[in-house]
Amino acid sequence: MAMAIDLENSLNDLTVVLSSKERDFLICTNGEQVTLSSITGKIVGLYFSGSWCGPCRQFTPKLVEAYESLYPKGDFEIVFISSDKDDESFNEYFGKMPWLAVPFSDAEARKNLKQLFKVRAIPHLVILDGTGKVLSNDGVKFIKHFGPEAYPFTSERINYLRLEEERAKENQSLRSLLVYGSRDFLISNEENKISVSGLEGKTVCLYFGTSTHRGCKNFTLKLAEVYEKLKGNNFEIVLISLDEKYEDFKEGFEAMPWLALPFKDKNCERLVQYFEHKLLPQLVVLSPDGKTLQQNAVKFVEEYGDEAFPFTQEKLVTLANLKKKKLEAQTLESILVTADRDFVISNGGLKVPVHKLVGNNIVLYFAASWSLPSREFQPKLVTAYHEIKKKDETFEVIFISSDQDEPSFNNIFSSMPWLALPFDDERRSFLSRRFSIVGIPVAIAISPNGCTVNTQVRQLLEAHGAGAYPFTEEHIKNLQQQLDKNTTGWPKKDRNEIHNEHELALIHQQVYLCSGCKEMGYGWAFFCKRCDYGLHPKCAPKQEEMN
Repeated sequence: MAMAIDLENSLNDLTVVLSSKERDFLICTNGEQVTLSSITGKIVGLYFSGSWCGPCRQFTPKLVEAYESLYPKGDFEIVFISSDKDDESFNEYFGKMPWLAVPFSDAEARKNLKQLFKVRAIPHLVILDGTGKVLSNDGVKFIKHFGPEAYPFTSERINYLRLEEERAKENQSLRSLLVYGSRDFLISNEENKISVSGLEGKTVCLYFGTSTHRGCKNFTLKLAEVYEKLKGNNFEIVLISLDEKYEDFKEGFEAMPWLALPFKDKNCERLVQYFEHKLLPQLVVLSPDGKTLQQNAVKFVEEYGDEAFPFTQEKLVTLANLKKKKLEAQTLESILVTADRDFVISNGGLKVPVHKLVGNNIVLYFAASWSLPSREFQPKLVTAYHEIKKKDETFEVIFISSDQDEPSFNNIFSSMPWLALPFDDERRSFLSRRFSIVGIPVAIAISPNGCTVNTQVRQLLEAHGAGAYPFTEEHIKNLQQQLDKNTTGWPKKDRNEIHNEHELALIHQQVYLCSGCKEMGYGWAFFCKRCDYGLHPKCAPKQEEMN
């Protein structure tokens, strides 16, 4: 019945939309039946969700909070449409909800509602007005961003809230951000209350993070170093904890020398929405007048440390220019030699002085044993290493590990035929910042005079193998021209015996997964766009066979 409703052109009778041939009621968490007529004329949220869905479990408590605030108005209701697979899961999940639901037993109705409202992912919240007309399909976004303030969810109300938000940003101050309700204080890790007014006139960083997130753990150590150097310079940090458990918050905050909002303070969620938080960790920098200087200064702290202070655009431009000059003057010793370390090691434990590597072609290899892409790429690099070494004895690879413990480092390094920085070496962090390493594995080529030749060595080896060496721009250009020349004799289309239902067209791809050898490919491929089926030229039928 529900499938007959035209959402585009007619008002919806909720008693028709939510009922079925055998049922004209909804249920409460205690199992009682509620007639559909009881929600007629109300603003209704249809909540598509499932207990197995992590984002759903995170969002449901926020929706409960909004519901409990709006329910007393008397004209608002929510109806749960479950995506669970069994009764037990449905009952456990629905038991934590204060609203109504379509019975789990009515599987056909639940399926029809998902199709009717074009639900592609959960959680999904459709808002209907008193006539049953769709007000919005973005209920989840509105509740996350505005909470119960979004009521009655009309476009006029949402536009008004957005304008208010813009005005608030124009008049932003430290107090407007950190004071919430009657709370006008922050806390130290010794549980002392510190007045927000004590931070006015300072450069303040809002640190969004969780104590269990690996990236946050690593960044906290770096940020603590910076804080110790800057804390006497009208500088402060405030933790905006996103931890779910108090034990995690307490353990993480105890190791932090700065201040924080109290655990689960309602202002934490407001600030997450206000600063459009998307990535962990996030470090928002506020100028002494309370205005936003940087939406996320994590990369500046990682790259420049305390030198980034006071995080103004002028200072960051100056630092970027200095970095450019350093790169132009880079030598192998300038990036690998520190006051107390001037060597790398072999996997036999021998120390190799860096000065003995000066004048060699070097590849810095950033990887880790826990990284699946690293483990998949390593055999290719080993093969290329031996092939290149036969042609050029001056070629060498230096492994820079991202492993979390020494046994893991030793395990993966023992399978490598090249050199490495020791596990407990601070140069690992320096090089990661210097070359802006985000994901691994990454392979960077350094020329005999110490300059950076190419930061895409991994991709080049994936595409061309040892033939990509020496990784210079001129060599790669010639290599690509030769490959392009070779393709002129190939047919533009072909039918492969494995993929014979569609033609394979010769096209140039940036990156693709070869359906033949299951390895990454770059450049020319025989490809079927209909099926996303592609073959390396070497995996396609031989040229003479195709002709």
